[in-house]
Amino acid sequence: MTSTQQQQLFGHPAGLFILFFTEMWERFSYYGMRALLVLFLVSGLDEGGWAWEREDALELYAMYTGLVYLTPIFGGLLADKVLGFRKAVLLGAFLMTCGHASMAFETEFTFYLGLILLIVGNGAFKPNISSIVGNLYPRNSEKKDGAYTIFYMGINAGAFLGILLCGYIGEKVGWSFGFGLAGIFMFLGMLQFYFAQGIFGNIGLKPKKDENLEVSHMQGHLEIDEEDEEEAVPANVERDRLTVIGILAFFTIFFWMAFEQAGGSMTIFAKDYTDRVLTGGAADTFRWFNTILTVAPLAIVTYVLISLFRSTFKSYALSNILLGSSFVIIWGVALWMIKNEFAQDASEVPASWFGILNSFFIIACAPIFSKIWESKLNPSATVKFAMGLILLGLGFGVLAFGSASIPSGAATASVSMVWLILAYFLHTMGELTLSPVGLSYVSKLAPARLVGLMFGVWFLASAIANYLAGWTGSLIDKITEMYSMSTFFLIYTGLPIGAGLILILLTPMIKKKMHGIH
Repeated sequence: MTSTQQQQLFGHPAGLFILFFTEMWERFSYYGMRALLVLFLVSGLDEGGWAWEREDALELYAMYTGLVYLTPIFGGLLADKVLGFRKAVLLGAFLMTCGHASMAFETEFTFYLGLILLIVGNGAFKPNISSIVGNLYPRNSEKKDGAYTIFYMGINAGAFLGILLCGYIGEKVGWSFGFGLAGIFMFLGMLQFYFAQGIFGNIGLKPKKDENLEVSHMQGHLEIDEEDEEEAVPANVERDRLTVIGILAFFTIFFWMAFEQAGGSMTIFAKDYTDRVLTGGAADTFRWFNTILTVAPLAIVTYVLISLFRSTFKSYALSNILLGSSFVIIWGVALWMIKNEFAQDASEVPASWFGILNSFFIIACAPIFSKIWESKLNPSATVKFAMGLILLGLGFGVLAFGSASIPSGAATASVSMVWLILAYFLHTMGELTLSPVGLSYVSKLAPARLVGLMFGVWFLASAIANYLAGWTGSLIDKITEMYSMSTFFLIYTGLPIGAGLILILLTPMIKKKMHGIH
């Protein structure tokens, strides 16, 4: 084991931040493409789009996002039984790079081929990089919740930059350029991980047939201690803990079914029902706000990058150079975008722009939540989940109130942007209390031999939720015509809040079944 492996960065193993940046570029590519998918399909032929009906576009969105979260269950099994976590991550990254490149051609064949490659590649990548994070720490380490929240910050840094830059370039320059940019950073992320994987020691290597031990029993560093073998757990305790994972996974369906309206019906709401044209002082205010919104998170993540360089450059120079090069490119694209906006007389806020608010709020607030989860104020898993669901529902309540003036059946409107901004803030607070700690509890509760499979099951719940999100979102026109836009959003207000209240009632029973896992 090298000294690099033992080094700590911000109180965590340096390897966590290799994973942070790998996941960041993967999420850049995923969310950059997702920001464009529905907009590209519904935009008119004169705008370079395919002029699909909203319902058809959202149904494709439902199938795509559903399958993206279904394939991880097979990717987890593949890694557990055959490839190991690391090779599965690299395979997934390669397939997704090819998928983005394929979509950039914009023909019908290459478009669908690209979606298929992205779906399969995500299945190999997503559950296994999360598993490596869990294996950096002792099984019941109090730092795990904080680690997953930091990791989640990386996810959202990538989502933020992907939506901002791919969305802007796709809408303002050309759809092909937006899709292509997503692929470039997926490729760089893959290379960065490949050339730095030695930092993980034995973590994530190809599993041995006679090995049933989990490599997460490391006392603050990245080597396996033979004395840290997993203690035998009674069958009823293991069953109860798996039951808890199942219960929490079930309730995440209600969360993500509503939350994932962001890429579907909320994107439609931003495009056709929100006043996005700004002139005069309002345009200048937005330009400066957007500049700060762009530069500040980039600066924060660049600071993390520099800190990682100091810890790992001597041992993993090529990985660091590739990572640094990607940031030179991203700064160049961001500064070009800012300059281009200031050259305009008026600003039309891209419909995809609102999606960055979720990521920005997470980047700004994740460190605060990470510290709370490591303190005495850390609530139980079920309370966190209930808080997340209720906050999400309140966000849709804001949208229901803001859209109350839209007449039934209206195809367009000019509602203030304030309502979307407030909704995204509340949704983000809900996400921070639920999603990263969900991953952490899977790693704590799952037995060693099933940890990859349980991450797959977790993403299966997300698959169901994402399909339901797209399918129910495709009903926006029918519900708006029969009732109102406000009614449509009230549905997503009631479901999460109701689920959150039920979960609070179940808290005593769930805590008992966790058998000491906190």
